[in-house]
Amino acid sequence: MNLGEKLLREGNGILRLAPAWVPRSFCRPAKRIKLHPDDYYKLGLARGGIDERWLASTVPADNGPGTPPDEGLSYAVSRDGKERVTLSELVETLRGELIGDALWEKYRRWPAFAKFFDNLGPLPHHIHHDEAHAALVGLHAKPEMYFFPAQLNAFGGEFPFTFFGLRPETTREELREALASFPKGDNRILELSVAYKLAPDTGWNVPPGVLHAPGSLCTYEPQFASDVYAMYQSMLYFEHAVPENLLWNNCPDSRLGDVDYLMEVVDWEKNTDPYFSKNSFMRPVTASESEAYRDEWICYRCELASAKRLTVAPGQSVRLRDAAAHGIIAVEGHGTINGQPLESPTLIRFGALTNDEYFIPAAAASDGVVYENHSASEPLVVLRHFAENPELPAR
Repeated sequence: MNLGEKLLREGNGILRLAPAWVPRSFCRPAKRIKLHPDDYYKLGLARGGIDERWLASTVPADNGPGTPPDEGLSYAVSRDGKERVTLSELVETLRGELIGDALWEKYRRWPAFAKFFDNLGPLPHHIHHDEAHAALVGLHAKPEMYFFPAQLNAFGGEFPFTFFGLRPETTREELREALASFPKGDNRILELSVAYKLAPDTGWNVPPGVLHAPGSLCTYEPQFASDVYAMYQSMLYFEHAVPENLLWNNCPDSRLGDVDYLMEVVDWEKNTDPYFSKNSFMRPVTASESEAYRDEWICYRCELASAKRLTVAPGQSVRLRDAAAHGIIAVEGHGTINGQPLESPTLIRFGALTNDEYFIPAAAASDGVVYENHSASEPLVVLRHFAENPELPAR
């Protein structure tokens, strides 16, 4: 019996995952993702504050020089914490047995993950390359979606507004001028965009090629398994400068310094869509419910990654069946999942294990996962992140 089979047997068909913390040198943590206050700079000031937790991830973080090779990777761990193996290794070993035959045959890897990103202020207006442009540097496109859990947003941060895309009347010449002005100071690219007020328990779809400057709500982000991006905004609020090398991040060497290449990455039709909000905003949509539970789609406008939210009423239980493998994270309450402890922690020390995150293999998802809420007063709330899911509702 290999380690993966041992962990699945110990977990009654599911895998317990350890927290995967990721720092970003260009961000400031808002400290809402339950890491101990003393640990946000545990990796050193040069690496930056920890403002992300990656979930069910088989993708290493692209954080430049000094980044450990396993940063961003999820580890499956034994109940006693003494044995561990990366989720990516288990996928390579168990293949379709773990993620489902269709996904394995199509991608030969687990093709999605989710994250919490938790920034005190806004991120720069940036872009994720489409498949054609990402392939030029050996990567994949990164479609992503945002959802803002109320449980992590008692404090909205400094700027709970997100700029998406470009004003419909924006000209290509205006955008090109802003990009060419990046090294000179504030390139004023946000003057070409539109900001939207963010609301807890709602979400947005962000396709590749769409510019976006995420606001300061703590965000749950299901996405395709990639970490490709380029920053198009040179100066944030309060005079926080963005390094120019990030403008050329994931750019082919042969096109470095070529502003026309930066323009090519932009999907002009989607960025200037006059109905961007109508086509991209997401409210929860109920998939099924009873007196014991409610299951809702919360991220559903992308075929390559999606997410649902399960709420189990106090003292209740439910067997929930899904058509695809997925990761889960508990954000409120305590109970069990297939008989294993499931609880949303109050505070987590860096390097400590938790009982809030699991990976659900395809067979377990199909058979049905049993969630039990052991509280007499508080709901058990679980977010579930999928890759491709045949049950995805029509958009």
